[in-house]
Amino acid sequence: MISRKTKYGFKALAYLAKRTGKGPIAIAEISDAENISRKFLESILLSLRKAGYLGSKKGKGGGYYLRKQAADIPLTHVYRILEGPIAMVPCVSLNFYEKCEDCKDESSCGIHKVMIQVRDNTLKILSNTTLADLVI
Repeated sequence: MISRKTKYGFKALAYLAKRTGKGPIAIAEISDAENISRKFLESILLSLRKAGYLGSKKGKGGGYYLRKQAADIPLTHVYRILEGPIAMVPCVSLNFYEKCEDCKDESSCGIHKVMIQVRDNTLKILSNTTLADLVI
């Protein structure tokens, strides 16, 4: 299950993608349209801006806008920015690997083997899906 933060991040980005070319979009507009708390949304958009996916303009007529085309933003990147590792357990993470403290041998762990499949299938779907695919 993804967190609300990631879900709302996807929703906010899709909203911005739908309005590409219309200038910066105010947080209040995104918040109202997508039913997301403004304070929570500010935090999400700030993370995405720091990662280079969003630009922002202050003042009257200000707001956020996409810095890249929606088709050039894979969901894996957004997911990792907002959620962290794609793997459900640290021992199968590609970027955030940690050995499980309670596991004596990963090669004989059934959970490890299944979680590799879950990770690989999730990664395949997210990496082959872009923000443009969320825009309806």
